[in-house]
Amino acid sequence: MCATQRYVHCCVGLFVVCWSMAAACRTMAAEPSGGESNRGGPVEREGLATIEIATPATPPDWAIWQRRLLRRLHPAALEFVEKYTRPDGTLIWRDRWPGMDGSDDGYESFYNFPLYYALGGREEMDRLSRRLWDAVTRQFTEYGQVDREFDGYYDWMHHGEGYTYFYFFGLADATSQKARQRAVRFAGLCMDEDPAAPNYDPVRKRMRSPITGSRGPRLVNTAEDWVTHRSVLAGYPLPFDDIPHVTDSSAWVDDRQFPFILEAMNRRMMQADVPLNLTSTSLILNAYMYTGQPKYRQWIEEYVDAWLERTRRNGGILPDNVGPDGEIGQTLDGKWWGGYYGWKWPHGLFNQVEATLIGASNAYLVSGDPKYLQLPRSVLQLARTNARTQQGRVVVPHRHGDRGWYDYRPISSEHLVYLWYISQDERDRRLMEDLTDVSGFGTLQYRKHKGDWEHAGPWFAFLQGRNPDYPVRILEATHGEMQRRLREIRHDRSPPAQRDVHHWQQRNPVVLEGLVQTMLGAPNHIYHGGLLHCRLFYFDPIGKRPGLPPDVAALVEKVSPTGVRLRLVNLSPGTLRRVIVQAGAFGEHQFTSVCYRQHAQAVDRRCFQVELQPGAGGSLEIGMQRYVHHPRYGFPW
Repeated sequence: MCATQRYVHCCVGLFVVCWSMAAACRTMAAEPSGGESNRGGPVEREGLATIEIATPATPPDWAIWQRRLLRRLHPAALEFVEKYTRPDGTLIWRDRWPGMDGSDDGYESFYNFPLYYALGGREEMDRLSRRLWDAVTRQFTEYGQVDREFDGYYDWMHHGEGYTYFYFFGLADATSQKARQRAVRFAGLCMDEDPAAPNYDPVRKRMRSPITGSRGPRLVNTAEDWVTHRSVLAGYPLPFDDIPHVTDSSAWVDDRQFPFILEAMNRRMMQADVPLNLTSTSLILNAYMYTGQPKYRQWIEEYVDAWLERTRRNGGILPDNVGPDGEIGQTLDGKWWGGYYGWKWPHGLFNQVEATLIGASNAYLVSGDPKYLQLPRSVLQLARTNARTQQGRVVVPHRHGDRGWYDYRPISSEHLVYLWYISQDERDRRLMEDLTDVSGFGTLQYRKHKGDWEHAGPWFAFLQGRNPDYPVRILEATHGEMQRRLREIRHDRSPPAQRDVHHWQQRNPVVLEGLVQTMLGAPNHIYHGGLLHCRLFYFDPIGKRPGLPPDVAALVEKVSPTGVRLRLVNLSPGTLRRVIVQAGAFGEHQFTSVCYRQHAQAVDRRCFQVELQPGAGGSLEIGMQRYVHHPRYGFPW
């Protein structure tokens, strides 16, 4: 973006610092003309509040592990890429891949590379991650899944998995014109701006299908679309219990019965909007943070408001389908359940919680209005209303169908912690305590599934002072997971043509949950398309890049509605280090004060600088107001 297009948003404090440092931090964010200014705070001017930490400190174990992980993830990533990609970056795989599935898995293989760079990984990771994204795009364009650089058509659970990779580029380098132009073009696919892809109905505020993309809404699916997924879906319940000539889920792999499943899904599901589409708000928000154009913020609020209104009309219950005329249950004989990725099929409660959390968190981020959190809260309160106790533990229904609520199981604690973290509301803390055994949060039983946020419960216990060793244990565990995956890579002798489409994401050795939790004071992003909502973010003013500078380690020890406690350590015995601390990954928060060694200073800005003398360390009590600025990508210079 050119200089004449910019608002001046500078990280300032109330303290006078040297002019050389002021020049390095002259512009807080780049927004073109037509963009929006701060929501509530003043426009930031020159200057940067600087806190000096000079007290010698023995490097704590967590700091040593954090720096070790930041250092060792880089060669692990290079070994992974060398093993599984060609010189042009494409995956060493087969020549053809049918169906509508797959590009998301290609992107997922490297999805967190740009985030690793933005946390402090080597400079090469930024260039490598962009080269690999382009390579996956080319490869799956040749396969037929990608069209005009975006997935031709699929649902937003899978879009969300793949495009998280793309969103992280904004944190890595907001100045990329190529990424910005793609962000704008991709957002247009969901806003009725692309004539070739009329996915959105702006009159009824609804997506026209649960399956959308660069080729437009997919109102009728074919057998070819599902060819790679049929055997997987045979392990799930049927989407409907009354499909003619179909008796059980084995019909997915029976060529005689499968057409009846397909016909029922096309007729009942494919013309309805579904809560899963709320995940598309991340794509729109991504464009907003590059451009600052109000239309993106307005679309997000409009679409999430539409789902809030539908829930209100449905007696406080989130409906899982809205027909072409905007009517709940229009294609399902009036039933509010039975939609694609809805209350019954295939995952039930999980998708309703996750999609509403993503949509509501994004709407809260752009508006500053916590009313949007009522959407996921209503889903979780519904689970609590229908909960029961079995064998001494609380279980909740995960599905609803013609027989009512069923499939009672414990609820995932990660979503409950995430809602509490975003809201900082005691109601959500009580909801967590009602639905889960929070006493068990004190034990870390490490497991790594497809995502990278499975340990929110033990992290929550650490913030409450009940799990003091957690930072060391999660960093040790993520380091161990990296090593385990490297062993798998080194012993992998599978023929490339026989590899499953998930082969690489299951071996990606870049594991970041421990770094995100300890450094940023947040649970990691929701895997299926969520953005990185966090309290703090860091920049290296000497290297002019995002992330912690060399030798610096950071631990968020406490989180409250009005601030955080941050401990910083310089592990170098001979080099002074400087780090800029920003309020939120997108500058959405505002610092109010910083207290070091009982000396409080007012800092009424989005960022401040810390100067760490060699071998020094200390804790800062930081006051903040949350969600007071419009979010944006940008560097503090």
